[in-house]
Amino acid sequence: MADTQREVERKFEFTGSHGKPADEKPAHGKRAKQARKPGAARRRVPDLTGTAGIAAVRDRGTARLDAVYYDTPGQALAADGLTLRRRTGGEDAGWHLKLPVAPGVRDEVRAPLSDTLPPELAALVRSRTRRTGLEPQVRLYSERHTDDLLDGDGNLLAQLCTDSVRAERGEAATAWTEVEVELADGGDPALLDAVGDRFAEAGLHVSDAPSKLARALAETGAPPPARPAPGPADGTAGAHVLAYLREQRDALIAQDPAVRRDLPDSVHQMRVATRRLRSALATHRKILDRTATDPVRDELRWLGAELGADRDREVLLELLRTRLGELPPDLLLGPVRDRLRTWNALRRKRTRRRAVAALDSDRYLALLDSVDALLTAPPLRPAAARPATRQLPKAVLRDWDRLADRVAGALALDPGEERNLALHEARKAAKRARYAAEAAAPALGKPARRLAKAAKSVQSLLGDHRDGVVAREALLGLGAQAADAQEPSFTWGLLYAREEGLSARLEHRLPAIWAKAARRRSRTHLK
Repeated sequence: MADTQREVERKFEFTGSHGKPADEKPAHGKRAKQARKPGAARRRVPDLTGTAGIAAVRDRGTARLDAVYYDTPGQALAADGLTLRRRTGGEDAGWHLKLPVAPGVRDEVRAPLSDTLPPELAALVRSRTRRTGLEPQVRLYSERHTDDLLDGDGNLLAQLCTDSVRAERGEAATAWTEVEVELADGGDPALLDAVGDRFAEAGLHVSDAPSKLARALAETGAPPPARPAPGPADGTAGAHVLAYLREQRDALIAQDPAVRRDLPDSVHQMRVATRRLRSALATHRKILDRTATDPVRDELRWLGAELGADRDREVLLELLRTRLGELPPDLLLGPVRDRLRTWNALRRKRTRRRAVAALDSDRYLALLDSVDALLTAPPLRPAAARPATRQLPKAVLRDWDRLADRVAGALALDPGEERNLALHEARKAAKRARYAAEAAAPALGKPARRLAKAAKSVQSLLGDHRDGVVAREALLGLGAQAADAQEPSFTWGLLYAREEGLSARLEHRLPAIWAKAARRRSRTHLK
């Protein structure tokens, strides 16, 4: 079973401590064997006692580590800053997958030592590896000396590790010494700054290499990770749209392991990337041939629906919790909170299974491949060659006109189920108009951002309305479950009535919100 540890660390190296001069070629043959001999004596690290609250340094001894790093032949993991290794030696022998979180911050997902990659780690890299096998890339032998940095009460502030590293890749080899300071859980990042200042006085500087693996590959002459060509930045509409699509594709792939790990807001972020991709393909049919993009849009719709069940559950749970919290205690009749927890637990198990099953499916891999293929050989139409500042306004305004038609159609209906459905369609149109304006903003500037803000105001109101419609359906079910269990159903009925009243007030506000958005549109000139 895998577990996760958040790493907040900083790597340092001694000035002039590179394993070889910058202009020296990787070592081979006899020179490689010499490089692989046990390293020179550990470089001296300055005493940190008295730095940033460090009262004592406790020697933890030295360990010998042997790690083999795996990646695809094209280094798909390294291209996105991920590292996967199988390590023996030390206290944490096993498989380690490191996922970037922020500069100097990574999540290390660990699994027990085994001969083959554990399935739970294989799943976390699946969006990058697809159907390509993983192969050993480099082997690192490290002699690690560890010190605990303690405060005045003996509490751990950070760990200081001095590593003498030897790296082998085929016949090539290199060696270096680096120093790593990793904060204890809940540690203050200011300590790393203070340690960095102290180290600078002693001839240590922050390492340029993002990881041991990156340095080992670079210093043994490995080709850089294969990265998709960014495409031309020539100011054309086609270049602009493709850059946006790449950004959303990357966001979708980046959220895949987060969804699998059930991290907060991950399903929402992945669903947003899916929707933005799908929306952009619809908005820019004058730029990308829809005979090629419509099948991709259909598959993106499928993925969004599979993710949406879990996200909608999250939103609904938060809304119902909020509504219960707004009621005075004397109106909470029966075990309403327990009933809500039970209701959510049953739904969560089902929706969570559905989302992960989608990511595990061959259909999902085929979708990722189709998006990549679309970006590699885009089906550009003649309008793609026009300047973005001339072509994008037309697309943005078409989506705005579509929104205007949907709002007008919904407002013309009497209150009831048919209007609720029409308002839901208007909400989706508002989201598409907002996405189109936001995507165009880098080329069109402030007018596009102003239009996106106007569309968002309409989307927010209609989103609240839709949440109320869905909440009422759930409240009917909760009330029926409570009645079947011979519990009071009064509270659920009360919340239903409150949601019904709120929806009516939102519908009453819509004409004014829309009129304000329309005035902003009339004052906005994209052309």
